Amino acid sequence: MTDVKGLCEPRFAAVEEALAASLGKDDVGASVAVYLEGEPVVDLWGGYADADRTVGWERDTLTGVNSTTKNMTALCALVLADRGRLDLSAPVAAYWPEFAAAGKERLLVRHVLSHTAGLPNLPGLTAVEDLYDWQSVTAGLAAQAPEWEPGTAAGYHALTFGFLIGEIVRRVSGRSLGDFFAEEVAEPLGADFHIGLSADDDHRVAPLVPPPSLTDEFAAGAPLGPDGTRREYTGVAVRVRDANSVAWRRAQIPAVNGFGNARSVALVQSVLANRGSAGGVRLLSPQGCEPAWQEVFHGEDRVLRTPMSWTVGFGRFGNTFGWGGWGGSLVVSDPESRMTVAYVMNQMIDREQQQDNRGMEIIMAAYGGLR
Repeated sequence: MTDVKGLCEPRFAAVEEALAASLGKDDVGASVAVYLEGEPVVDLWGGYADADRTVGWERDTLTGVNSTTKNMTALCALVLADRGRLDLSAPVAAYWPEFAAAGKERLLVRHVLSHTAGLPNLPGLTAVEDLYDWQSVTAGLAAQAPEWEPGTAAGYHALTFGFLIGEIVRRVSGRSLGDFFAEEVAEPLGADFHIGLSADDDHRVAPLVPPPSLTDEFAAGAPLGPDGTRREYTGVAVRVRDANSVAWRRAQIPAVNGFGNARSVALVQSVLANRGSAGGVRLLSPQGCEPAWQEVFHGEDRVLRTPMSWTVGFGRFGNTFGWGGWGGSLVVSDPESRMTVAYVMNQMIDREQQQDNRGMEIIMAAYGGLR
């Protein structure tokens, strides 16, 4: 067992025990948070911010959460929809006229948010540096034909999700996704989460640690299917060293390059679990939250090669919704209990080589506290 710091209401003591056990076994440094009815009941951290275990993980330590960022990007779209500025059932081309090319004139905003748009790949992009050119990437997506009829099938949009939603947000609001999130979500809530990190925050970053026995050349790719085969992957392979680079921090890649900790992730997402408000700050109406847990698609995901339930912006798992990131971070919200649980760490695990139950053990411990 490893010592942890922070806040933990007594009934959630099992969450603290689970984090301590994980830090004593698989984790280098990590944070966990549980929000109930928009207020923190668990806010814990411990371990180290570096692989050499020389720098402690502090209260304000940040790290890259990879695809856990998608939860933040989806929320931005829901905020605009709740304000009447974005119609989830409208064609994307209503806001982004160039997008109507190649047969996409009837592709809807909700198709993009639910991974059913048929645009899971970025053909022609070969290097991570290509992802830093927003105009070029979005122009390529606007010109691309969908791989399937939008809305009829789903396929995880690993990188394209952020560019597609980000460009819609930019067209509607006049601001980049990262700027919109900072000004309309993070600042009102006081949430320490960033899509596009400033140099002033570099000293707080805990670099991601490659999975055991692997190096920082370890790359994200298309997941293995249940039969052990891998879908042909035509996207850019992002390596650990890319995700730890300064260029990555400065860019805005809203599907994958958010920086935060469990407190900030849980605070932001608790807005949806708590019917639109957290910490006394209201961002959406109660009705504006409902698309987050209402199923849009259920069936085999063509990229993940597993049965999936997708809502408007999130994965749905039973009565909960949320999503996780490459390496292990995750956030899950339960609108019935108005609870949100987040886990953010720097030690990655390769799920093809090793089972990763860290986040799930935190979630189950949190439900124990509810009972």
